[in-house]
Amino acid sequence: MRDHANLVSTAATVLALVCLIDATHAHEVKTATTLPCAAFSNPPVKPHDPTANVFALDQLEYHYRVPGEFTYRLTGDQYGFEALSFIITKTHPGGGPGLHVHDTEEAHVLLEGSAQYRIGENTLTVQAPYVAKVPAGVPHTFINVGIEPFSLVAVFASKHPTTTRVGDNPLVRLWQTRNVPPPCDAP
Repeated sequence: MRDHANLVSTAATVLALVCLIDATHAHEVKTATTLPCAAFSNPPVKPHDPTANVFALDQLEYHYRVPGEFTYRLTGDQYGFEALSFIITKTHPGGGPGLHVHDTEEAHVLLEGSAQYRIGENTLTVQAPYVAKVPAGVPHTFINVGIEPFSLVAVFASKHPTTTRVGDNPLVRLWQTRNVPPPCDAP
C-alpha cells in the first residue's frame, strides 16, 4: 500500500511540474526572439525541504544547453525520492541535448509537440502525446522538430542517475541545414 501511495504522489508531482514549467515560462516563450548563445547552469533559487511532497521549479537546478534547451533537474536523493529523478525541459524548435548516455533506463513524456529521436542506431520522429523508452547505457538524444517550444519530462528509475556526454547532437546539425536557427543573445 505504501508503494502505491508513493507512486500516486510521484505521478501527481510530475504532472504539477509539467504545469508549472508551462506557467513559469509562458512569458519567455511568447516574447523571446533570441536564445542564449552560451550554456549555463544555476543552482536552485530557493531552498527546499526533502520531506516535502511538492517542489516548485525555483527549488530545482536550472540549466541551458545550446541550442534551445532549458532544463530543470530534480535529482531524487536530494529531494527525498527513493528511486526516481526527473528532468523537465522547455525545448525550442531546433533544440535538444547533446548525444549522451545514462546508467539507468529513462522514459520521456511529451504531451504536445513533435520530436525526432536518435536512440542507439534508430532515428524516429514522433508526434505527442507519447512516452518514449530509452534503455540504460544506450546513446541517445532528441530534437524539437515542431514550430513551437515543448515541455518534455524525462523520468529516471534512479535516485541519482549519471549522465555521460558522448558528443554533439547530430539531429541539430541536420535540422539547421534545413531551417534558420533562432538568433542568440551575444554578451
